[in-house]
Amino acid sequence: MLKVLKFGGSSMADAAHYKKIKDIVAADSSRRVVVVSAAGKQNKADHKITDLLYLCYAHLQYSVSCDGIYQLIRSRYCSIRDDLGLQTDLDPAFDALREKMERGISLDELVSRGEYFSAVLMADYLGFEFIDAASWLYFRYDGTIDQEKSYAALRELAEGKCVVIPGFYGLMPDGKVRTLTRGGSDITGALAAAALDADVYENWTDVSGILMADPRVVDNPKTIERATYNELRQLSYSGAQVLHEMTVFPVREKKIPLRICNTNEPEHPGTLVSEEFVEAPSPAQRFITGIAGKKDYSIMTISKKGMSGNVSTFREILEIFENHSVPVEYTPNGIDCVSLVASTEKFAASQYTIIDELRNTIHPDSIKVSDEISIVAAVGRKMAFRAGTSGKIFAALGQVGINIRMISQGPDELNIIVGVDNKDYANTIRVLYNAFVK
Repeated sequence: MLKVLKFGGSSMADAAHYKKIKDIVAADSSRRVVVVSAAGKQNKADHKITDLLYLCYAHLQYSVSCDGIYQLIRSRYCSIRDDLGLQTDLDPAFDALREKMERGISLDELVSRGEYFSAVLMADYLGFEFIDAASWLYFRYDGTIDQEKSYAALRELAEGKCVVIPGFYGLMPDGKVRTLTRGGSDITGALAAAALDADVYENWTDVSGILMADPRVVDNPKTIERATYNELRQLSYSGAQVLHEMTVFPVREKKIPLRICNTNEPEHPGTLVSEEFVEAPSPAQRFITGIAGKKDYSIMTISKKGMSGNVSTFREILEIFENHSVPVEYTPNGIDCVSLVASTEKFAASQYTIIDELRNTIHPDSIKVSDEISIVAAVGRKMAFRAGTSGKIFAALGQVGINIRMISQGPDELNIIVGVDNKDYANTIRVLYNAFVK
């Protein structure tokens, strides 16, 4: 049994959190590979180390002294070391970094140092071996990751060992450091788990799994105990603050289960995510996995007699949106009419140009645009086994006077999506949560 663990910035904030991590790792002998982020905020007034590193780079670009910021970063890691009673000599690495900053350093290399110093300290504290991400995570020149080469390198470096790895960065073919997107340590952890064919990938953060609804909207929402990767994708796409599908794609590809856990509440089971679960539907089981949503969409509805029988019309409409780089997120339709749902932020600048081109190209009978729309999705793999789910949604929203502006349900019956006015966004989520969860 092998478990790969990734700890986010909130779990790396100070010595107290390092001690929690050591207890978590020591509690299970299969936890032999640890991936860490840069130190996060210790409190609301504090700064993330990565943000400070970005700020240092901005100062350097304008030839403004960043000594004060640099000292904050250095003292933060030295304080963690001293509070843990470690003898790790950080001075040579920090001195070399400062010298490189003066001579010229790339943004990617500079901001990657937060993860580097976190991993050096964590390896010493756990008594594990440190493996630099630059020694196994290889990028191609186009910025994609060479998985075959990376996996082989990590297997050779980590075989039979307990190791700590910094997240967020790797190496380009020319020997330069390159970072992943923000939150890239999640990707590093997933890649490490896939490379080593781990039995479980544990992602440790400051929440006890994925919540069934936004806690800023619903008071004390329940935790999702189990979800499929498809559900995770649906919830993420619909606005839930969960791990993005691309973040965990490497483990999904290898069919490795993902568990999302809370460093501050390690006994909580969190959320288990897997490709599928074998379970028989039962009337007592909750069949809504989660509820998520986003505000500020626009809906363009195009009507034209005979549209449904014309094989090219829909393609022509989508091409016009594509030519203006406006992604269409949903396309509910009826007989001789189709609606296109897009983010208002991305649609607004090209709205009138798109309308003119549609009129000149497909000659519609009418085009109507509705703004200030929110999209709310109820997601659940068991909805397909329950008749009347859509009716229950309509009834629940109708009872409180919420007007549904749009409804869409995928053929896989994994979600039901409704469009409502922005003013009804929060109430829609609360109503659906109360109707299906409580």
